[in-house]
Amino acid sequence: MARRANPAAELMQAGSHRWTLWMRRALQLAALAEGQTSPNPLVGAVVLDAQGALVGEGFHAKAGQAHAEVGALAQAGGRAKGGTIIVTLEPCCHQGRTPPCSEAVIQAGIQRVVVALKDPDPRVAGGGIQRLRDAGLEVITGVLETEAAHQNRAFVHRVQTGRPWGLLKWAMSLDGRTALPNGESQWISAPPARGWVHQLRAGCDAVIVGGGTVRADNPLLTSRGARSPEPMRVVLSRSLDLPPQAQLWDTSLASTLLAHGPGCADRPLPEGPEHLELLASEPLDLLHALAARGCNRVLWECGPSLAAEAVKQGCVQELAVVIAPKLLGGQSARTPLGELGFSAMDQVIPLSALSAEWLGGDLLLGALTPVLDPTV
Repeated sequence: MARRANPAAELMQAGSHRWTLWMRRALQLAALAEGQTSPNPLVGAVVLDAQGALVGEGFHAKAGQAHAEVGALAQAGGRAKGGTIIVTLEPCCHQGRTPPCSEAVIQAGIQRVVVALKDPDPRVAGGGIQRLRDAGLEVITGVLETEAAHQNRAFVHRVQTGRPWGLLKWAMSLDGRTALPNGESQWISAPPARGWVHQLRAGCDAVIVGGGTVRADNPLLTSRGARSPEPMRVVLSRSLDLPPQAQLWDTSLASTLLAHGPGCADRPLPEGPEHLELLASEPLDLLHALAARGCNRVLWECGPSLAAEAVKQGCVQELAVVIAPKLLGGQSARTPLGELGFSAMDQVIPLSALSAEWLGGDLLLGALTPVLDPTV
């Protein structure tokens, strides 16, 4: 005998699948503003009318501008009444630069709210969902929560730790070299990989190098127009032994922040960049300062010594490594990371969430680092 179908279960499964499809669209909308919303998160929203037809879409384009829910509801107009809004992040319930989104949802006559991720911001933290339920709206949570958390991992990390999400990038040869023994390093990777780097910078709020990179490479560190305004360029220097003329000191294309420790007031500083004195010229101090400036995600494009310190101080959450099919050789050739202080294999840092893709003829490897306690 055939098993009888459960109509209620089938209806629930169909409804869940429908919310998943629309939530994917909301996540796509949110991604359109990558690199532009800090210190705010990426948020996308979709509005369906009472019959389930699409009547409005929106995404948060920039801090200070309309939130995703408001934009989608404005597009829907009166057709939103009795309908559903699907949003990638819990609607806010506090007054910021813009009014609370929870109130806009209620006033629009929405009957159902589908949320991917609860907002970790202490000013919200479930309060938006509770406000909607108190007003009699049905609220469904956790739809594509994992995907939404990944999309807003930088925002969540900053809220929870007080530091931006750190991404460490380097390009190296197949034998693990980032430069020849004489220091020559341009170019290890091919043009497709360099174009990828420009897009990577466009998705970050700041690009960080040390004084050694400024002296050796005289980099420009822009997205080459992939983003406007360009991400902030940051130089972290202990010695302030910096060239008086460098591309980074010209701030007509992008802003530059020169960060250093105390006791440097009597040393000559280049004109052009903003100067920031830290309690200590360390990666952790710098990231706290950048978080206070609203940075959610930063890109480390530094040399091996600073990269190793950033890793040791828990300032790197993600790795992006371009491997070129070349052999550089040389026992004294530069490698991507400086000394990490390990003396046994059980001390090394394990990586997770490994990924791989081709950038033309170069191989891009991605990975996440474990959570490291910077106070240890």
